[in-house]
Amino acid sequence: MSLRERFTTMMKESMKSGDKPRLATVRMVQAALKDKDIEARGAGKTIGEDDILALLQKMVKSRQESLTMYEQAGREDLASQERGEIAVIQEFLPTQMGEDEVKAAIAAAISETGAVAMKDMGKVVGALKAKYTGQMDFAKASAMVKAALNG
Repeated sequence: MSLRERFTTMMKESMKSGDKPRLATVRMVQAALKDKDIEARGAGKTIGEDDILALLQKMVKSRQESLTMYEQAGREDLASQERGEIAVIQEFLPTQMGEDEVKAAIAAAISETGAVAMKDMGKVVGALKAKYTGQMDFAKASAMVKAALNG
């Protein structure tokens, strides 16, 4: 089942069960996807599963940043809402890779691309994004690639 079909299925299930927070989150995801579709259509492209996974990861990251701010401000009500949205969005993402798995993937990408210096960092990160979209946090992975290439 494609991600788009999973969004529709979850929305229907949420409507039937009366789960308003889940329904609101799924609708928010679908709205973001529709915006992305419109943007891509203007550029003459189509949105694939990898693009949808990248969008979902971006949404999770944004909510995690908001969650941190709400917790620091003592706004537990808003922090709780962000946690709920993160949990719903993560249901659509593949299982995140552990740190050891990320290190192994980075080592493999470095050897595949023949990277030897910092100037090759873009090739390594590009190879990782091509294979592992939705499975790893690329901000952390980029720092790990940088450390690996610096020796």
